[in-house]
Amino acid sequence: MSANLSAIFYLISGILFILALRGLSSPETSRQGNYFGIAGMLISIIVTFLTVGNFGTGFIYVLIFLVIGGSVGAYIAFRIPMTAMPELVAGFHSLVGLAAVFVAISAFLKPEVFNLGTVGNIKLASLIEMSLGASIGAITFSGSIIAFLKLRGIMSGAPITFKGQHLLNLILGLTTIFLIYYLCATQSSNIFWSIVAISFLIGILLIIPIGGADMPVVISMLNSYSGWAAAGIGFTLENTALIITGALVGSSGAILSYIMCKGMNRSFFNVILGGWGASEQSSISKNNEQKPVKNGNADDAAFLMKNASSVIIVPGYGMAVAQAQHALREMVDALKKNGVKVSYAIHPVAGRMPGHMNVLLAEANVPYDEVFELEEINNDFANCDVAYVIGANDVTNPVAKSDPQSPIFGMPVLDVEKSKSVLFVKRSLSPGYAGIDNDLFYRDNTLMLFADAKKMTEEIVKSL
Repeated sequence: MSANLSAIFYLISGILFILALRGLSSPETSRQGNYFGIAGMLISIIVTFLTVGNFGTGFIYVLIFLVIGGSVGAYIAFRIPMTAMPELVAGFHSLVGLAAVFVAISAFLKPEVFNLGTVGNIKLASLIEMSLGASIGAITFSGSIIAFLKLRGIMSGAPITFKGQHLLNLILGLTTIFLIYYLCATQSSNIFWSIVAISFLIGILLIIPIGGADMPVVISMLNSYSGWAAAGIGFTLENTALIITGALVGSSGAILSYIMCKGMNRSFFNVILGGWGASEQSSISKNNEQKPVKNGNADDAAFLMKNASSVIIVPGYGMAVAQAQHALREMVDALKKNGVKVSYAIHPVAGRMPGHMNVLLAEANVPYDEVFELEEINNDFANCDVAYVIGANDVTNPVAKSDPQSPIFGMPVLDVEKSKSVLFVKRSLSPGYAGIDNDLFYRDNTLMLFADAKKMTEEIVKSL
């Protein structure tokens, strides 16, 4: 295929990727956005194969690994539950970063294959591109692995800090920049491997001090990193589609991270620099003493909601774990039949990644006009009869507004405590992902419903 023709098709795929992002910006158009993205990627893959031309015997190996990788990806996509989607996203980010590292290594060891020069005499621009791609890719890989471990519960979601941590990060960052400069001057393989090794370490150190409450921002940030790594490698390979795709993913991920930080009252630079402004003691909960709580059951909850004029549903990660969205939809339908006005309140970081709750509610066919973001519905809690909180912990915690020592202090939360009655569905009084106690449990207007979210909701439906 000629260079001009491939450029045209790459441009078409780039337009499809832009349309995909546009579609994914709303639940109503997300399915269409996915179709655009699939079409764009299919065109890119086919054009890349036709552009490369004769692989020789290597063509068979490419097809074998393409089939293996595609099969594994398809199997995971079909089998993965929605509760594990954040971990899956973090895992996929790590693979994108690792792929960028491998391509950079290949280009450095065999530059003549990529028309970049010869060993020891690689083009300066290509050397800068591959070293940046390798560094960002390594940071993305190791950072995504830490995010996966935190989200999976294998590693504690609490911030992991130590004295001099930020100074160490700064030294390693400046060292990486210096080594890239030195690599361009000497083209030493030892320097190249040092850049890759230090970048892997930076990725770990950037993510471990970030607490669970900020993990959705981390997922978005790592998404951005993976895009920039892909774009850097795209320049090395002189592949237009990879440059366009990487730039789109990198810029959209950065913008989303900024929007989320603004919505959570977090410093964007603090988060991307590994919690630079966080206190080393802020993750410790000071509220460990036992307090009295009011226990309730399904009949109590059904009575309160059936006699209410308005109910606001606040879904969280507990709903995702229990897969209770369909039972919740049944409960809401039963309430509507009794003339109760029902709305859904979605916090920007409810769950473990942006849009987690929106996807789950859409899966249960919840009408989009009943779902409201925090800033749209927060004032309605004061006039609400019942707030039904189903697994949302940190995003409803009033200490975010009252305790300066809390790790979530300053983060906008849903004002559920202002409702006349609060029904809180939770398995126990255990703290949320941020590792702190929720003051809402002990309020006079709160009735705790200790049970699995799906089982409790189904029992409420029966009572209704």
